Amino acid sequence: MKNKKASNPSQKPDTKETIVSEENAAPGGERIQKVLARGGLGSRREVERWITEGRISVNGVKVTPGLHLVSGDQVQVNGRNVNWEKYTEQTTRVLVYNKPTGEVVTRRDPQGRPVVFSRLPKLEVGRWISVGRLDINTSGLLLLTNNGELANRLMHPAQELDREYAVRILGDVPEDMIKRLKEGVELEDGKAHFNDIQFFSGEGANKWFHVVVKEGRNRLVRRLWESQGVTVSRLMRVRYGPSVLPTNVRAKDSYELNNKELGILMEFVGMQAEKSLKPSLSQGRGNRSR
Repeated sequence: MKNKKASNPSQKPDTKETIVSEENAAPGGERIQKVLARGGLGSRREVERWITEGRISVNGVKVTPGLHLVSGDQVQVNGRNVNWEKYTEQTTRVLVYNKPTGEVVTRRDPQGRPVVFSRLPKLEVGRWISVGRLDINTSGLLLLTNNGELANRLMHPAQELDREYAVRILGDVPEDMIKRLKEGVELEDGKAHFNDIQFFSGEGANKWFHVVVKEGRNRLVRRLWESQGVTVSRLMRVRYGPSVLPTNVRAKDSYELNNKELGILMEFVGMQAEKSLKPSLSQGRGNRSR
């Protein structure tokens, strides 16, 4: 059963644009925000914004947030048809990708630099969405998912998820410096601090530390250390929330979370774990994706 159009086809079309609301839509189905977010088109919040901006139509007319899609509905986003029904059975997938330095987290790079998305396994439905970014000189764990709502929750500041980095420092790091970095220092975009700092290894000029931040500000870890007059010679993300970089996943490799790991990650951000999941193709090992 399709959502009702607000005009009678036997009458002349109204010059005003008609909006389909939740009240005059057919019963049943699934909310449009949830369906399109699952398909990786964007987060639910982004889809709501597109609806408000009039960029989404169903059966030829604009809609309001909360509309339930039912089988046979014709959906357009920015004037392009979206085969939304294939998203209804889509299983959430999450990759842990070990990004090397020199790669950029984008789909296309005008400078011709290697891009992360060219390394990933192909999806039959939807697209991979990166959970945040790593700059070109930072390596390590990058999460990617085909579920837009999950990506949005993992990045949302309200979640305050730990981002743990292994950092090689060139220069002396006395205790008073560590204290300042934990208490907070002023940067050009506001005060920031490390939630935790632990010495890891090293002697002489080069020392390794593990640090934790709960923000996703651009180059935050580097800028915090550099504010103290020391140099970051290497930076690698090793954990994002409950997801860690497996030791057997080499640079340019990816690992797909198994059902248990995926359930933990979804519940960690307040989403219900999916009950019926297909087995991951790369459980328990690194997956070379060239």
